[in-house]
Amino acid sequence: MRVAAVVGEAIPPAELERVWLFSPLRQEDREWGTAVLARRGEGGRVRVYTARYMLVLRGRERGQSKVTLEEVGEGPAEVVEEIVRGVRERSGELEPPVEISVALWYGAEDDQPAAQG
Repeated sequence: MRVAAVVGEAIPPAELERVWLFSPLRQEDREWGTAVLARRGEGGRVRVYTARYMLVLRGRERGQSKVTLEEVGEGPAEVVEEIVRGVRERSGELEPPVEISVALWYGAEDDQPAAQG
């Protein structure tokens, strides 16, 4: 299942404002990836989520995946960048994430959102 599809079930696409993608990590026959999502909240606030996936690349279980979505913070729009930095630090990511458009996020057609958007 595509990460964007899982997110779309939990967060109405019209409420999603920004998407950041970290580079995927591949080890042996699996790939792991993380996206950070900013959702419009009440009173000008923004709710921030992480969407993580694991995708089996080879073997009998090829194509199987697991996706988790977790709300990690909420605050004024001005502090969203700080929350994204916190996600990076907690997850041990070496490179900063790349921001993509919400339209590109929902337009991706494969199961590798961190690699393809």
